[in-house]
Amino acid sequence: MTESSFSSAQEDPSSYVTIQPPISRQPLKKWAEESFTVAQITVDEKSAIDRSSLRELLREAERGLIERLECDTKENVGLIVYGSKKDYAPQFEDSLQGALVQGTALIAAVFFDSWDIPFFQSTLFRLSRPMEGGTKEGQTTHIYSDVSSPSFMIPGHPDFKISTAGVSHTRSVGFVKKHMGGPFFDPEKIWDEHTYYEFEARSVEKTMATMVPEPYANHVPTLTGGIGRARLSHFYLNHFIFNNPDDTSLELISRTVGTDRIVDEFIYVFTHVKRMDWMIPGIPPTGKLVRVPLTSVVNIRGDGLFHEHIAWDQATVLVQLGLLPEYLPFPYALPDGSVPA
Repeated sequence: MTESSFSSAQEDPSSYVTIQPPISRQPLKKWAEESFTVAQITVDEKSAIDRSSLRELLREAERGLIERLECDTKENVGLIVYGSKKDYAPQFEDSLQGALVQGTALIAAVFFDSWDIPFFQSTLFRLSRPMEGGTKEGQTTHIYSDVSSPSFMIPGHPDFKISTAGVSHTRSVGFVKKHMGGPFFDPEKIWDEHTYYEFEARSVEKTMATMVPEPYANHVPTLTGGIGRARLSHFYLNHFIFNNPDDTSLELISRTVGTDRIVDEFIYVFTHVKRMDWMIPGIPPTGKLVRVPLTSVVNIRGDGLFHEHIAWDQATVLVQLGLLPEYLPFPYALPDGSVPA
């Protein structure tokens, strides 16, 4: 994502362009943010057709993981195979199966094509089409009919689809954590700590400390927020944390907690005595008391907050501020022929 602005043909355009970090991470980064210790194996042509070479790669990866001090659960290892069968040599399926039979700490696997690898008791398939022969015992299958290929998870790939990739990652995280015994964190504690520093302690530094290295926030009706640590910190400092009125309060109505997600319904209450460009851009203080229902969809990665999607009905806000009529005339005749007064 870029932002650009030009004031003169003689000036260097590059001085007006800033490159924003991507919203979607590469898979290796995603799993690391989930607090897993991660090793990536790149399979060359020799390893794909020679099971002994592939077996050694797997063992080397396992050794590397176990030797890491950060890896505090050394007896459980999971395997994720990205891409489709056609991305690998024809012999790779047999080589992988043979390599895994020789002994490994692997206890769960996630595949993005219908690989025939019967070694695992727990296997998750993320497919773009149904499997031939159906699902076997110990297998879980999700079909994503809106994607073009198994590479829909890879940012930068022509078939990448960010919405489906997000849903797939959440399901994969839940599956892997279940069979590997964690790591588990308390999403409510992370989210409640974040909102405490936003609305009560009002600390930009401590608010950002509850988040992953490159988070983002989006207030959907106004498209305000920030992508990446630098932009989001600037937003919190200059447009949010100190721009909320002193009497701001959040009244929780309901909360739904998932594997890596929290969805809140709440009433956002405030007296409009400050300019609040994140919510009502350009509107000077009216002194009105406002109660507006909001929803927040919060994504947790490991022990940090990755993103916030906040939404509300803007007309509800504007009516309470006296800036929009409670009733608007309809500009057409009704079926009985009556017209607006």
